[in-house]
Amino acid sequence: MKCPFCGEEDTRVIDSRPVEDDNTIRRRRLCAGCGKRFTTYERIETLPLIVIKKDNNREPYDRSKIEAGIVRSCHKRPISRAQIGSVVDEIETELFNREEQEISTMVIGELVMNKLKDLDPVAYVRFASVYREFKDVNTFMDELKKILEG
Repeated sequence: MKCPFCGEEDTRVIDSRPVEDDNTIRRRRLCAGCGKRFTTYERIETLPLIVIKKDNNREPYDRSKIEAGIVRSCHKRPISRAQIGSVVDEIETELFNREEQEISTMVIGELVMNKLKDLDPVAYVRFASVYREFKDVNTFMDELKKILEG
């Protein structure tokens, strides 16, 4: 690793620790040339994931889209940003553990709904109403009955 201050290639790691997301390592390094310290982050490289949309179009996976959908579903609910981040991390881990290059929005939607069901029933119903495109009150009530019975 080159020193960002002097360009010296001789640096050594003086401290390593995992970052909160468990997928990243934070390393403190010391430059043998200038003696300055700097931090690097090491992250597991994942295969690019392609998402297959309902209309069969394909686009690159974008974590922020999942996060935005969950944030909207949790609006004015007692759910912290950290909890939302944790749920998104869990979903992302499940997606990448599948080791598939392409994944449908249906699979992603079901994962999100399963996580929201455990997190907050109101957020779950909000997400399900958009994701499942409830056409009328009866389909909405059917989903509510599933929650009450489960």
